[in-house]
Amino acid sequence: MSAIDDLPPLREIIARHGLSAIKGLGQNFILDLNLTMRIARAAGSLRDVTVIEIGPGPGGLTRALLAAGARRVIAVERDERCLPPLDEIAARYPDRLTVVHGDALAVDYGALADGPTHIVANLPYNIATPLLVGWLQAAPWPPFYDAMTLMFQREVAERIVATPGSKSYGRLAVLAGWRSDARILFNIPPAAFTPSPKVMSSVVGFVPKPSPLPADAAVLERVVAAAFGQRRKMLRQSLRPLGVDPLPLLQAAGIMPTQRAEEIDVGRFVALANAFAAIVR
Repeated sequence: MSAIDDLPPLREIIARHGLSAIKGLGQNFILDLNLTMRIARAAGSLRDVTVIEIGPGPGGLTRALLAAGARRVIAVERDERCLPPLDEIAARYPDRLTVVHGDALAVDYGALADGPTHIVANLPYNIATPLLVGWLQAAPWPPFYDAMTLMFQREVAERIVATPGSKSYGRLAVLAGWRSDARILFNIPPAAFTPSPKVMSSVVGFVPKPSPLPADAAVLERVVAAAFGQRRKMLRQSLRPLGVDPLPLLQAAGIMPTQRAEEIDVGRFVALANAFAAIVR
């Protein structure tokens, strides 16, 4: 019996099913259920909430989310080896766990949402960034989720919450800052995982902004990617891959041509994207 429910400890489940983390799937299992409960509590009250989890593996966080009172957990798992352990959890929590066997990058998450919805996950490291970008670009907005509590490598987490002028400030910080309020909640050391990664991990909380500055998400992404693609260069040069004269764009956005991408805040990036959209329409 574990500390949070009457199911066996995770080490016993992993041994019984012959599970081992697959590097190609970005898997790193957390076996300490007290730690998974801390992640679940960091998501706030989950009562009457549908939780979408990605990459549950043997189900440590899944169990914590259910034990914390989530009305329903929808777990997206690609690795078929993990399905039997998840079925055991589903039997313990009747009608509260749904397992979707498939590629997390191909799932229509909006279709999974059911009432108030939170995304809570120890994201597979190899797909964490594209998943996050997709959720930040969700349409329509406000999105299908009310909050996200996600684990990343510490370096990625720092890039998400970075501010202008810092070394970590870039594309992720602009996209996250445009449509959400994001903050690092706490760190998790490598020793907490099996196998242990070489880097620290961080749990990041996201609250969507109900009315972010208006912009076309795809256009903003394109402009930001160009700006940071040559971050050491002045914007009058780094924006040239957009295929238009950068100077009128910069003037319209109130940005000096000699500035660099790392100096530009979210509001001015949005203005730059809107100026570009007006030209290419």
